[in-house]
Amino acid sequence: MGDSQARSDEEQPPPAQIPLLSSNIQNDAAQGQQQREIRTSNDLDDSLEKLERFFTFLGFNQSSLLSFSLSWAAFTVVGVLVPVLALELSKCDGCEMYQIKDFEMDTVASQACMAAVSLFCVSFNLRKYGLRRFLFVDRYGDQMARFTDLYVKQISASTRLMVWWLLPCFILKMAREVIRSLYVQHDSWWISVAILVALILSWTYVCTISLSASILFHLLCNLQVIHFDDYVKLLERESDVVVFIEEHIRLRYHLSKISHRFRMFLLLQFLVVTISQFVTLFQTTVHGGTVNFINSSDFAISSIVQVVGIILCLHAATRISHRAQGIASFACRWHALATCTPTDASLRGSNSAGNMEVLNQSNSLLMTFSESDLDSVDYISMPTTTQLASYMSSYHRRQAFVMYLQANPGGITIFGWTVDRGLINTIFFIELSLVTFVLGQTVVFGST
Repeated sequence: MGDSQARSDEEQPPPAQIPLLSSNIQNDAAQGQQQREIRTSNDLDDSLEKLERFFTFLGFNQSSLLSFSLSWAAFTVVGVLVPVLALELSKCDGCEMYQIKDFEMDTVASQACMAAVSLFCVSFNLRKYGLRRFLFVDRYGDQMARFTDLYVKQISASTRLMVWWLLPCFILKMAREVIRSLYVQHDSWWISVAILVALILSWTYVCTISLSASILFHLLCNLQVIHFDDYVKLLERESDVVVFIEEHIRLRYHLSKISHRFRMFLLLQFLVVTISQFVTLFQTTVHGGTVNFINSSDFAISSIVQVVGIILCLHAATRISHRAQGIASFACRWHALATCTPTDASLRGSNSAGNMEVLNQSNSLLMTFSESDLDSVDYISMPTTTQLASYMSSYHRRQAFVMYLQANPGGITIFGWTVDRGLINTIFFIELSLVTFVLGQTVVFGST
C-alpha cells in the first residue's frame, strides 16, 4: 500500500505555481525594462533642458522680439563697449605696454566678430528648428530607447570638453589681467579692480559664446556617429538590401541638413580667424618695440580659443565624413563574404524556396554520401533556371547597393567641398602660405 501511494505521488503533475512564477518573472523583467527606458528618457530630457538653459543664458534663444533685442543688446554692451571703455580708462602715457595699443583693440575686435558670427548662426538655427529637432535626437520614434543612453553620455562628454578647454584659458586670462593691473597704476585701487573684473567678464562672455557654437557642432556630429556605428551593425543583423539603402538615404539626408545649417558658420569662422591672425601677425612683426607678456598675451590667449574652436569643428566634421565614407568598405566586405561563403548569407536570409533548395541539395551531398559514393554517383541534379536567377538577383542587389555607396559617400560639406583630410591639407597650406607671405613682407624685406 505504501508503494502504491509513493507511485501515485510520483505520477502527480508539477505544482501549478511554476507557470505562474515564470509569468511573474517575465512581467518583472518587462516592467524593469520599461522603467529603465523611462529613466533614460528622463535623463535625456534633463540633459537637453540643461543644455537649452545654458544656451538661453548666453543669448542663443531668440525666439521672440524681446529675447532677440535683449540678446544683442547684452552682446553689444558686454562684448564690445565694456572692453573698449576698459582699455580707454587704462590709458597710461608713460607705460611701455601701450606702444601697441591698437594691437589690443584688434584683439577685442576679432573676439567680438567671432562671437557675433557664432551668436547669429546658431541662434538662427535654434529659432527655426528648436534644440531637439536641431540635434536630430527624436527622429527614430519607437527606437529612441536604443540611443538615449548614448545621447546622454555624448552630451555630458561635450560639456566636459568645453569646460576643459575654457578653464585653462580662463586661468591664463586671469593671470594676465592681474599682472597688467599691477603694472598699470591708477589713482584708486577700486578703478583697477573694476577694470580687471570688466575685462575678465567680457572676455569670458565672448569666448564662451564662440566656443559653445563649436561645441554644439561637435556634439551634433558625434550624435550622428552613433547612428553610423549602428548602421554598421545593421549590416550584420539584416539581409534586406532595401532596408540598407533606405537607412543610408536617411543618414545622408541628415548630413546634408547639418552641412546646410552650418556651412556659413564654418566658412565665416575660418575667414574671421584667418583675417585676425593675419592682421595681428603683420602688426606684431612690423612693430619695432618690445613685445612681451603684458602687451601680447591677450592675443595669444584669444588665439588659443579661436584655434581650438576651429580644431573642434574640423575634427568633428572629418570624423563623421570619414565614418560615412567608410561605410562603403564595410559593404564591400559584407558583399564579398556573402558571395564567396559556401553557405551564402543571402541564401540564409532569403525567403526564396529555390535558393533554399539549392543550399539543401549542396549540403545533402556533403552529409549523405561518402567519398566512394561520390565517385560512383552517375547523376547529380543541378539547380533550375529559376533558382539560379533568384541567386543572381540577390547578387545583383548587393552589387547595386555597393555601387550606390561608392557613388554616394556622404559627409559634411561646405558648398560642395567635403570636409575630410584633403580639405584639411588644403587649409594647412593656405595658412602656411599666408604666414610665409607676412614674414617675407615684414621680417625679410623690412630688415633690408
